[in-house]
Amino acid sequence: MGEQVTFWVLAVVSVAAALGMVFNRKAVYSALMLGTVMLCLAVLYAVQNAPFLAAVQIIVYTGAVMMLFLFVLMLVGVDSSDSFVETLRAQRFWGTIAAVGFGVLFILAVGNAVFSTPVGLAGAIGQGGYIRTLALLLFTKYVFAFEITSALLITAALGAMVLAHRERLTAKATQKDLARARFLGDQPSPLPGPGTYARSNAIDMPALLPDGTVSEKSVNRYIARFDVEKDHLPADPKLAEAVKHVAEIEEEAK
Repeated sequence: MGEQVTFWVLAVVSVAAALGMVFNRKAVYSALMLGTVMLCLAVLYAVQNAPFLAAVQIIVYTGAVMMLFLFVLMLVGVDSSDSFVETLRAQRFWGTIAAVGFGVLFILAVGNAVFSTPVGLAGAIGQGGYIRTLALLLFTKYVFAFEITSALLITAALGAMVLAHRERLTAKATQKDLARARFLGDQPSPLPGPGTYARSNAIDMPALLPDGTVSEKSVNRYIARFDVEKDHLPADPKLAEAVKHVAEIEEEAK
């Protein structure tokens, strides 16, 4: 009775977590949902008197593979809009083939579980215990699949290292390089706010740069055009020149 209650409770949690993994828009949440499914499988293994499989499910899959997925997602950074961009050629074609193959495997697995004669845990374990039986199956009948899985895990680890350290492919700019590029540019110092160095508290008075020249970026283009049209230029020659220049830029933009 306790085994059936455990199965139905964990079955509901597993299916809900699997649906949340598929339909969730955030990759980190999907990875956490997949970890929930793996933990539920570990509990089911433990209920079926298979503590070795339960420990492997938690240590290897949940503790290693799942954490690898999370580290890659957190280090690389995946935006929800990135999933709509096809970065590889023929990605949808091979994705469709993989989906069809997964569907065929799923149908075969369900058909085998429904129509085949159940062997039972005692018959599957055989003599020598379940650890010996699993070792014999892994290194004799399923050795090719076992080695392919190992190669996939190594490839995933190497891919995570390459993606997470992509900024090291080029030299990272130091603070000295950034400061030098700033002083060699058009504007070495930050622009002051309008009215900071103005001679009066007026909106039509632009800001002055630290060297005393007029900052044309702080001149209001509408007021400058109005002053030029009405011949209402400031008395300061530098300020009048800046107003004319801004008005000419505004006319060319029109």
